Amino acid sequence: MVDVRSQYLKIKDEVDTGIQEVIDSCAFINGPKVKEFQKSLEDYLNVKHVIPVANGTDALQIALMALGLTSGDEVIVPAFTYVATAEVIALLGLKPVMVDVDPDTFNLTGEIVKNAITEKTKAIVPVHLYGQCADMENIMSVAKMHNIPVIEDNAQAIGAVYSFSDGRKVKSGVIGDIGCTSFYPSKNLGAYGDGGAMFCNDDNLAEKIKMIANHGQKKRYYHEIVGCNSRLDAIQAAILNVKLKYLDLYNSSRRQVADSYDKAFEAIDALQTPVRLSSSTHVFHQYTLRVKNGKRNELKDYLNELGIPSMIYYPVPLYKQNAFKNYNDSSFRLPVTELLSDEVISLPIHSEMKDDHLNHIIGGVKQFFLG
Repeated sequence: MVDVRSQYLKIKDEVDTGIQEVIDSCAFINGPKVKEFQKSLEDYLNVKHVIPVANGTDALQIALMALGLTSGDEVIVPAFTYVATAEVIALLGLKPVMVDVDPDTFNLTGEIVKNAITEKTKAIVPVHLYGQCADMENIMSVAKMHNIPVIEDNAQAIGAVYSFSDGRKVKSGVIGDIGCTSFYPSKNLGAYGDGGAMFCNDDNLAEKIKMIANHGQKKRYYHEIVGCNSRLDAIQAAILNVKLKYLDLYNSSRRQVADSYDKAFEAIDALQTPVRLSSSTHVFHQYTLRVKNGKRNELKDYLNELGIPSMIYYPVPLYKQNAFKNYNDSSFRLPVTELLSDEVISLPIHSEMKDDHLNHIIGGVKQFFLG
């Protein structure tokens, strides 16, 4: 699905130098390389505060902790997403309110969020799924109307640009009150291990986030609140600081692959190619099709026989997972989420895609549908 090795070989000297500098300095925890990457990412995103952490799930959990929510508070989250988005809500004793998504973008909209708000709603977590921003202008409008903070799950869309109706352009992850991302190796900006970060423009909120991520302390051995231990490894920071310079190029390369897929599949009635919004660029963390003739699983098996990898993100709605069965009764249904779980399939997409690989994938899909 991705080619991390080929990407590494192109920047090998820079990456190896960065890793060696960390080893030579022996500053493995919160050293200069972490601060350097933090500053580079702040400049890239045009945000006041980047707080590096150990992984994207920690970022989501710490964001919720920083909002000071209490047991039973409701947090609106899409039901069609990776488990981590809702997992941290449940872990903190909060209630994940799982809602449906737009059938074309797979994301939350302002209208969906508005209809889910109750007096117990204390946070909203839109996910920029597959690499395209959710309906952030309308979501933020609804959130401000009800004085509800917004945490952006930006794990799949770093580098995407959102355009507001007044012409403003903002990077994904810095629109809400707090943004969270993951640097898992397969991400568009991926480390060679685990890693994550949080983004914030509010000085007081950023200070609290930093404290929580560092055992609840500002001064060593003086713990003001209960926190946790979540740090970005210095070696990963060195790698990410190199790769950040190429992120826009990586995203552009992914879009070129997506363009080729779109053109190749436009005449296949059984396929819906990704819908691209005018309000958001798409960085194609995944290239996800909807197979509308009921043969999604057959297509996956057929591609597998040809040696073509594919993935289903995500085959089971969150509310149908055993881990969340206590949050809704057995009759609970979200029709779009269930439809997508039956129809979506993601094809390989990455910045190092070779023409012969791309043509092989396209040929396999076309052969399945057109013979």
